[in-house]
Amino acid sequence: MDNPALVDVTRGNLTESLHRGSVAVVDTQGKLVFAIGNVEARVFPRSAIKALQALPLVESGAADALDLTDAELSLACASHNGEEIHANSARVMLMKAGLTEDDLECGPQWPKRMEDAARLILDDETPCGLHNNCSGKHAGFLGLARVMGVDTKGYVEPGHPVQREVKLAIEQMTGDKLSEDVCGVDGCSIPTYASPMQNFARAFAAFGTGEGLEPLRADAAQRVYDACINEPYMVAGADRFCTRVMETFRGRVFVKTGAEGVFCGAVPELGFGIALKCDDGATRAAEVMMATVLEAMLDLNDEEAALLDGLVNPPVLNRRGIQSGHIKPRQDFLAALKAELP
Repeated sequence: MDNPALVDVTRGNLTESLHRGSVAVVDTQGKLVFAIGNVEARVFPRSAIKALQALPLVESGAADALDLTDAELSLACASHNGEEIHANSARVMLMKAGLTEDDLECGPQWPKRMEDAARLILDDETPCGLHNNCSGKHAGFLGLARVMGVDTKGYVEPGHPVQREVKLAIEQMTGDKLSEDVCGVDGCSIPTYASPMQNFARAFAAFGTGEGLEPLRADAAQRVYDACINEPYMVAGADRFCTRVMETFRGRVFVKTGAEGVFCGAVPELGFGIALKCDDGATRAAEVMMATVLEAMLDLNDEEAALLDGLVNPPVLNRRGIQSGHIKPRQDFLAALKAELP
């Protein structure tokens, strides 16, 4: 089935573009408490599930063996800007494992922000794997490999012991069997497995609360959650949705973006996990979708309300900074949320 249009992009008083998508909200019992669009279709989660991929790093004891700080564990869950603080922290994580950036198999990437890219150019440097937005995750994988006592070469391959541990954790959290026919290669070269949105939402309900998890897994989930909300700048960076939301909500909410318009989140006080995708892969619409869901389900203080108001209805600006329209949730999306969420 075709997913409904959930977000409008206006110019003047008219809708110029629209974005279709799907949203699933699941509680700790696995009940689907809100759904719009086809939440049973398999979707590649991309970087939205990095917190799940970090669970083996903690529950194996590797995070303790490597003396990883909250900032470094948060970086292991990050899609960061490639700012100096991110690259340097990834370097330190590798040093703790006796490794260097040459051991990274994620590939080089220019920093997201122009000022950070310009700094490299002015220093007559080129980006390396440390600047890749996934470098913290890869440093975590390499650290896990070292503590496991396995070869670090090829740690991105599906058959490597690290990736087998990561796959198992995702299967256990989502309740879905991940086979080769739903496997692709992610942007940073690790395997990525497609599952239904409702399964990812189920995983993040458990991740945010620990309910239904074995004690070791629950403790690992809590530590990863706390690291990200304690050090939200490491998860993304300056002017980023995930960092701004987690800084403002101070532990009430965990959110994580992924490529191609995917978002996952956890709201522990309600016991809800959230997963959504914008069909055309637009981050601008996925952010509006996530902000709209959070605004609909939570009682907000003034600071939280002000932030979400701007994220739910961000302006469309022209080259001179003049507002020409809005990106905003469609009325039927808002009506569905109001009618179905408790």
